[in-house]
Amino acid sequence: MIASLTGAVAALEERSCVIDVHGVGYLVHASTRTLAALPTPPAAAHLLIETQLREDAILLYGFSDAAERAWFRLLTSVQGVGAKVALGILSALSPADLAAAIASGDRTHLTRAPGVGPKLAQRLLGELREPASQLPAQLPGGPAAAPPPPACAASDALSALLNLGYRRAEAESALGRAAARLPADAALESLLREGLKELAR
Repeated sequence: MIASLTGAVAALEERSCVIDVHGVGYLVHASTRTLAALPTPPAAAHLLIETQLREDAILLYGFSDAAERAWFRLLTSVQGVGAKVALGILSALSPADLAAAIASGDRTHLTRAPGVGPKLAQRLLGELREPASQLPAQLPGGPAAAPPPPACAASDALSALLNLGYRRAEAESALGRAAARLPADAALESLLREGLKELAR
């Protein structure tokens, strides 16, 4: 089983990336949050990996930190939640947001994630309330990339959104609206998260 990958970011796509490790390219599926945290190709990155074996394929799922990987494992333990839906939930909600929604029984918040209707949201609340309470929102684990200085956050966030396929005009507009709500020294992760929320509206 592959537990982690460290290598050059060879390509970034909407729902996946390719990590080149000594000339071997690994296709890794990931949430938009993890993809947005990756540096611009061909910079080096580190991803935690969850490997799933199927009869016809070996699938790799990548995470920027241990908390996101732990939540992926927990989400996919629920009937009706496959890897695609789990990544959709983690794209819409951070581990901390997800923990808060489950703890408060906020079904509406969960249905904001793609593929999650009212019935599935209710099942998530029912089945995950107890195990989620034992799972920290933050866990130790190497990030996909070291956070850059705040002054570079805006340009790096724009670059990340362009690499994800968004048009420059819409990306700049979304980041502008996001920056207006955040402190002047907001970190890249915060700016990207709020920018992606704006783009999803």
